[in-house]
Formats: sequence, C-alpha cells, structure tokens
Amino acid sequence: MLRDPVAAVQSGPSGAVAGRMSFTIHGIGVSQGIAIGCAHLLSVAQLEVSHYQVQPDEVAEELSRFDAAIARVRAELSAAAALIPEGAPAEMEGFLNLHLMILADSTLSEAPKELIRTQLCNAAYALTQQAETLLEQFERIEDEYLRERKADVIQVVERVLKALSGQPGHLPPPPQPDADIILVARDLSPTDVILFKGHRFAGFITDLGGTTSHTAILARSLGIPSIVALHHAHQLIREGELLVVDSTQGVVLVNPDAAALAEYRLRQAQSRLEREKLYLLKATRAATLDGTRVELLANIELPDEVDRARDHAAAGIGLFRSEFLFLGRDELPDEDEQFEAYRHVASVMGERPVTIRTLDLGADKHLKGAARVAPNPALGLRAIRLCLAEPQMFLRQLRAILRASNYGNVRILVPMLSTAHELRQTLELIAEAKRSLDAAGIPYRRDMAVGGMIEIPAAALALRTFTRGLDFLSIGTNDLIQYTLAIDRTDDAVAYLYDPLHPAVLRLLAHIIRRATAAGVPVAVCGEMAGEVGFTRVLLGMGLRQFSMHPANLLEVKQRVLTSDLGGAQRVVAQMLRTEDPDKLRALLARING
Repeated sequence: MLRDPVAAVQSGPSGAVAGRMSFTIHGIGVSQGIAIGCAHLLSVAQLEVSHYQVQPDEVAEELSRFDAAIARVRAELSAAAALIPEGAPAEMEGFLNLHLMILADSTLSEAPKELIRTQLCNAAYALTQQAETLLEQFERIEDEYLRERKADVIQVVERVLKALSGQPGHLPPPPQPDADIILVARDLSPTDVILFKGHRFAGFITDLGGTTSHTAILARSLGIPSIVALHHAHQLIREGELLVVDSTQGVVLVNPDAAALAEYRLRQAQSRLEREKLYLLKATRAATLDGTRVELLANIELPDEVDRARDHAAAGIGLFRSEFLFLGRDELPDEDEQFEAYRHVASVMGERPVTIRTLDLGADKHLKGAARVAPNPALGLRAIRLCLAEPQMFLRQLRAILRASNYGNVRILVPMLSTAHELRQTLELIAEAKRSLDAAGIPYRRDMAVGGMIEIPAAALALRTFTRGLDFLSIGTNDLIQYTLAIDRTDDAVAYLYDPLHPAVLRLLAHIIRRATAAGVPVAVCGEMAGEVGFTRVLLGMGLRQFSMHPANLLEVKQRVLTSDLGGAQRVVAQMLRTEDPDKLRALLARING
C-alpha cells in the first residue's frame, strides 16, 4: 500500500525509508518543475517471447487468436479515445490516432499471419519478428522526432502481446488513489496516461524515451514534471517509495531525508507561484526592457496542437512538421488529405503566420517505393534531397500547401538546403505547382513566402545564396550543432559532446543572424535552443528577434525577454564570441542570466 509522503520520511541520520538508503538517479528532464509523491510501478509486456511450432491443424486457431488480439487492442484504443477528458491537450487524441494507424499497418496486422501459415510459428513470435522489421526502418530515419516514433510501435506491439497472453489491457489503479503518485515505468504510452486520468498523479519517470518522445511531449503539454531516459529506474525503485522528481535538473531523489524533502517542498511552492505569474503574461507584448519587439512563435507536430499554440499567445507557427502525414503507412497521403490538415492550422491562426516545413524524412520504407537502405542516413537522401528525387510526391505536397494558403498566412519552409542548385530546383517546382493550380482555377496566396532552414554548416558559410533567393530563414540548431560538431546527440556514447556553447557553434549562429539581418532577410531559430531560457539572452545579444519553440516554453521565454537588457546582453555576447575557454564561456553564460 502507498504510504503518506510525509509520514514515510524518517528523521534518522541515514535518511533511509523502511530500511532503504537515499539515492539519486539522473536522466533527461522533459518539462519544468518539481513533483513529490510515492512511486507506483507499472508493469509492461516484454518483446522477448517464446518461439514454438504449431501443428498444421492448429494454424487456424492461432490465426484466430491473433485476429482477436488485434481486435481487442483496437477496441481498447478506441475506448481510450472516448475517455479523453474535456480540456485535455489535443496531442492525446493525435497520439491515440497514431497508435491506431500503427496497429492497422499491414506489417503488424497482416504479415504476422503469413509467418504463422508458412513457418508454423506461434502468433506472439510472428508479431515480434514483424515488429523488428518495422523498428529497423525507424532506426534509419535521421529526424530525431520521427526516429523516436519507434517507441510508439513498441507500445502498440506490447499491448497486442498482452492481449495474446490474456493479460488485462488496462493499467491497475494505484493502491491509494487519493495520494500524490509518481508513475514509474519502462515506458509510458498516451493510452496509459488517459487511463490514469481519474487519478491524481504528480509526475512520471521512465527508463526509455528522449526529448521528442510522446512521453516527453505529453509531459510538456500537461505541465507535469517528468524525467525520461533513466535506464534502470524501474528496477531500482520499489512500490510506494517516496520520490522527488526534479524535472528541471533531470534528477530523481529516492527516499530523500527530511532536510532534502523540506528544501524541495519550498522550491516546489516557489515554482508553482512562478507558473501562476507566467500566465499573467499571455496578453503582454514580448519586448526587451528598451522596447525592442521580439516574435515568439510555436513549433507543432500535429494539427490539433495549434489550439495550444494559440492559447499560449504564440505570434504564429514557426515550424509545422508535416511528417506526421507520411509516417508509418503503406500509401502516401494524397493532396486532399494534406490540404485539410494544413487548412485547419491556417484557419485557426488567421493572419498570424503558419510556417509549414516540407517533408523532412529519410529514404526508408515508410515512403512507399523508397526502400533504399542508406549506409549513413544522416548524410544521405533525406529532406529536400528526397523531395527533389521524388518530384511528383513533392508537387502534391506543394499544391496542398499552396491551396491551404488561401485560408491564412501560410509560408513554405524547405529543410536541409545546401546548394544553389537545390534552391533553384525547389523554386522551379513551386512555380510548377502554382501553374497547375492556375490552370485548374484553384485559388492560393500568390505572395506566399518561401523560406529555407539553415542546418548544414555549408549553407551557413554560403549564406548569400539563400538570402538572395529566399524570403526568410530559420536556423535548425539541433542539426546545425550535430553537423558542426560531428556528434549524434541521440547516441549515449557521445551525446555529452553535444554542446551549444562550443565556440564554433556560437560563432556560426552569430554569423548567420548577422548576415541575414544585414541582407534584410528575417531569421528565426526553431531548434531546441529557442525554447531554452538559458540561451534567450545569448540569442538576443546576437541579434535574433524571432524564436520558435514548443508552446509550453513560450511564456517562460517571454518572461526572460521582458526582463532582458539588450545592450548588456550584446556586450556579454561580444565577449563570448571572443572566448575559446569552456569554463569562461560557462561563466559568461551565468553572467548574462544573472
């Protein structure tokens, strides 16, 4: 049974609870804040299953068992959608729909049956074999957000395995539902969160996940302190143990002593007051202390997220990822399906800009007919390179975006440009899409702006090519840093080298912002740096005036903008750009945020 959090704390010198010593676990904090509560462990099915042969006369029964499990999971997901509470983040429904789409994918719903027939194997084994095939395809995707959708595949497969084994699909409620609880899981699906909607939970922590996993996105959307990528928390933590989840620092304290608990309760109260103050800023114009205007825009992954962006007073959509329409399906989305998704966002935002990024996927089997296996996807046929290699697919998307521009202030953003030739080809295809709409008498916004993402060092160093040919630029700091430092930040072995404060990164950013501004071309940052409040004044000091980030970060960044002395920031940034020493750079960062 869960213990009362206060009563659970012992005042003895060891700080242990029920004979257990205090200890800490470090992971990746994916939302701001502090949560205090008792651990509730969630068990999940594992993908390792037994492999055994079925007799020929048992195949029909095994196929029937498999179909029944698929039908049960489909019913569970549909039922969960009906339980989404009013006012819940729009992402919840979108993620459930994605899980239903993954379940309907023939790789999982039909191909295992062929294995059962031909190999005379059990249903669970056949399902896991096909799941591995699908997961390998996701591994070849370079885009971090899309690559982490493999977690959704695992969650769907685990749910089917539970159904095959006869386990209940729903999660058991916490033993003490009126207590603040911290969910502790290997991973947590959107369905799990919805099924827990009737319980009070203060936060959740998971062994798996990254900053762009659905667990992370839901945590930010719900405003719940959460930490992912803890690796072994599910094995180390016991049911009912008192936890402090410091999502800001990415630290979990297990069985904190009385002094630590008191300190965190004070910090939690202060954090709550700060959040309440932030909501008072919604109607406040974003400007520095000297009155310099700053545009704060939102990044969204799904059409329904536009409501949250609007509710947080976003000046527009700085990045609308279009990949969700193409992900994990046998057939490419047609023009009308894409148009409806883009039109919805444009209509909600009105005359506020909506920047739609064209398809940013690698050449993998998620795009029908693109089964090429790239030896190095990060440097291969991806983003605009793939679109130019598949012009008919690209033209369908361009036509859909142009049609949606008739319903709002839509702009096109082209990812991963690196050469003048790519830019010319892209502009020619946009012109061709316009001509085809003119011929059909379909209206669109003729002055629609076209921009490019600067995320390759070559593009940054040859910026004049893009300032002369484009209406605006957007810096994708995630890839720009990764390519500049030759670091895959999703690889635990080298992720520690991923450093936005590296002198080369700072100078490259300053160069892009300075050159674009001098050319009269608006420039934004849409990578994670834009939403990290610790870098707000650094980017302001470099001359940046447009930031695009997850909606949950908008008000905190606005508060930092409102309290920023632009002249002081410019002076500190000038010192940073002359500094090579990492320790001095960190000291200057602390100074600019002091």
